[in-house]
Amino acid sequence: MDKGALASALGAPSAFGQSQFAFVRGNAFEARVKADGGAELLRLVHERLDPGAAPPADARVPELTATGPRGRAARTELALGEASAAGAWTLLDHPMLALDVAGSPAFLEPDAVVVHPDGSWTVVEIKSFPMLDGSADPAKVGAAARQAAVYVLALEELAARLDPVPPVRHRALLVCPKDFSNLPTASAVDVRKQRAVTSRQLARLTRIEEIADALPEGVCFAPDLPAEELTAAVESVPAAYAPECLSACELAFHCRARSRADGAVTALGRPVRAELGGLTTVADVLAAARGETGDPADPAVAALRRAAALRAEALEAACR
Repeated sequence: MDKGALASALGAPSAFGQSQFAFVRGNAFEARVKADGGAELLRLVHERLDPGAAPPADARVPELTATGPRGRAARTELALGEASAAGAWTLLDHPMLALDVAGSPAFLEPDAVVVHPDGSWTVVEIKSFPMLDGSADPAKVGAAARQAAVYVLALEELAARLDPVPPVRHRALLVCPKDFSNLPTASAVDVRKQRAVTSRQLARLTRIEEIADALPEGVCFAPDLPAEELTAAVESVPAAYAPECLSACELAFHCRARSRADGAVTALGRPVRAELGGLTTVADVLAAARGETGDPADPAVAALRRAAALRAEALEAACR
């Protein structure tokens, strides 16, 4: 389901997305990198990853237009197969890849995939953050490597369906502006570690059929449902909101409102929730701190009462 559309229908739209300025700047830089049939991009791939191959003088840029993500994914698979068999430099601009995620296809769109003359494939990531003196922000490079690793996994799934199986390179090319200019430069990024981690995570995911079997009978999350029905459907599924959700889930604002309304301590963060043991609401915590409820032998209750006593002493001292 489209969680962004669902959040908007619930009246709690997510705030994800780039600023308009960053979006325009990123698009302009990508267009520059891919100008003239991707000549500069292919030069960087040749220079950083495959200097022993013939220079990419007459590279192919196949048309990948098709109807819908499934059609584009099929067209991409066909183009990759043809490019590997041709034995020539080929640039696929914004191909569409499909990756099995817990039994359902997730459609992915890398910035580019380059096919080398030996038939191997390389993922290219184009980012608008700068490379200063040959290095970039490690956190941003790490995020780009994780993103590229997902594309590598999707390419490996696709390659396994071809005969012969083309090799997928585990060194992606990261293209960024050089220093403070708009000139492109590039660095090879080894994504083997990120690929292995992502592969293990995907293997451990609960299958979608199992999740669907656990849902209440007849529940539906269609965004065009009446607001009351949609809210009831979402609330029929347990949610454990934490502040970390704000950076990862489109429904975080909706779940935060529910969590605050219920007084759930998870709204204060997972570490706080772990320290409080069986106390799951703010009301329970305050009652335990005041000595109204709770087992004094419980470490969480004892710590709360000690904290309440210290607070009372501090307030009394401040008022003198």
